[in-house]
Amino acid sequence: MSQLPTEVTPSSNRFFGRLLLPARPRLLWWWALLSSLGGRLPHKRPSFLLTGSSVWNPDLGENTGSIPGSLGALLRRICLATSGQVSVGKRWFGLRPLSVCLFLCPQAYNIHVNGVLHCRVRYSQLLGLHEQLRKEYGANVLPAFPPKKLFSLTPAEVEQRREQLEKYMQAVRQDPLLGSSETFNSFLRRAQQETQQVPTEEVSLEVLLSDGQKVLVNVLTSDQTEDVLEAVAAKLDLPDDLIGYFSLFLVREKEDGAFSFVRKLQEFELPYVSVTSLRSQEYKIVLRKSYWDSAYDDDVMENRVGLNLLYAQTVSDIEHGWILVTKEQHRQLKSLQEKVSKKEFLRLAQTLRHYGYLRFDACVADFPEKDCPVVVSAGNSELSLQLRLPGQQLREGSFRVTRMRCWRVTSSVPLPSGGTSTPSRGRGEVRLELAFEYLMSKDRLQWVTITSPQAIMMSICLQSMVDELMVKKSGGSIRKMLRRRVGGNLRRSDSQQAVKSPPLLESPDASRESMVKLSSKLSAVSLRGIGSPSTDASASAVHGNFAFEGIGDEDL
Repeated sequence: MSQLPTEVTPSSNRFFGRLLLPARPRLLWWWALLSSLGGRLPHKRPSFLLTGSSVWNPDLGENTGSIPGSLGALLRRICLATSGQVSVGKRWFGLRPLSVCLFLCPQAYNIHVNGVLHCRVRYSQLLGLHEQLRKEYGANVLPAFPPKKLFSLTPAEVEQRREQLEKYMQAVRQDPLLGSSETFNSFLRRAQQETQQVPTEEVSLEVLLSDGQKVLVNVLTSDQTEDVLEAVAAKLDLPDDLIGYFSLFLVREKEDGAFSFVRKLQEFELPYVSVTSLRSQEYKIVLRKSYWDSAYDDDVMENRVGLNLLYAQTVSDIEHGWILVTKEQHRQLKSLQEKVSKKEFLRLAQTLRHYGYLRFDACVADFPEKDCPVVVSAGNSELSLQLRLPGQQLREGSFRVTRMRCWRVTSSVPLPSGGTSTPSRGRGEVRLELAFEYLMSKDRLQWVTITSPQAIMMSICLQSMVDELMVKKSGGSIRKMLRRRVGGNLRRSDSQQAVKSPPLLESPDASRESMVKLSSKLSAVSLRGIGSPSTDASASAVHGNFAFEGIGDEDL
């Protein structure tokens, strides 16, 4: 399954259920007596009133959180003893309320998925999720969950609980059974919608095709990724048995019209909420094929809509320089385009370097030397690194997925120059690194590190390529019917939209250079090894590669 790193951090709004009362019980009644006589205890927290077993904030005019029943009973007794007031629902009768200093709610946590804030949840919500999973799958299947505490947590205990919750969420997400369960995914979807405070209503959502064509679909704000993908397919008249060949991606549109890929939208998120919560017009949702092996093109090209989608994507990739073409190849492609020979156009494009690849923004790698500027592309079961060495022409190095023993994504916050103290969590710019252990020769494994804000997306691409290889190796197929929601009552537009043919290819950019393979240099490169694992719990997991194969020197 797709690798989805999950990080749990304390929310900026830290809430503890803490009552400012004297520590010794004997002093409690003296404190109550002073309060009833008009005395005020100094505090800097907001005042709250008790209503039954919950807390009432007169400034906000609403209930702000619940408190344990035993503590609530004690506080009501204190209230009666000090000011003679009785709470009835949200109304107070009496001369003056008792000032109780409480934080708004229990400790809240920010959950980051793939490096992006997904939702904010409380410990009690995570405990409820754990209990529900335990009922459905049994305690033996679940990882350990941090226990409840009777008293307030110290700062050290708060951090310890955060780390335990983070490990728990990662373990559940990476488990094939638990991570794909509707219980877990629906929990994350509800939490995302509640965190962003988006009401459930019908809206128009804009989805782009690879060539920039816009598709407007009517969806609910609470629709999951699968629902939105179904709506787009229905709008384009794409058959159900081909929907599994395509996915929705969250991208950032650059000035030149090209897309910078942020992540593939997953089943645990709501596409409308995901894109609108970023609050920027740069972010879009794009429909693009989700497989890597070009052999699957034959299945898609059998259908008119599928053929048009592949054709539009390929033309766009050539225009943006993602697919490498010579002048002669470009002339042949343009001739086929003028004849509207889409299948022949795609057959020729399949023979070109980087056909069907996903290209990332320029970044830095330690191959073949430290701090080397590279452009990474993923596709055809490999990672391709395009680079320019000092005084040399543009070169390319390829790393096959089947020769990667494992990989991991690490995150770190750089220390200030000259600083020695550990930076505080959540401050500073986070640096992401993708590191994979590569089989350089028959008996020599070495690490290659790529530093990029898109490191997590690269890792997801690696995992999906491995998954596809394993499905193919087992004799399976990626062709699948889209699972429809049972009892769904989504309102869809009956109108359909055709995929427009993209404009003719422009003349090739004369500044683009041909590349030379780096395979001759590969075995001689001395790569920087990665020492101890990162202290970041979200980054310490190493992802084993089930598609890893032993090879000999003659295969390199």
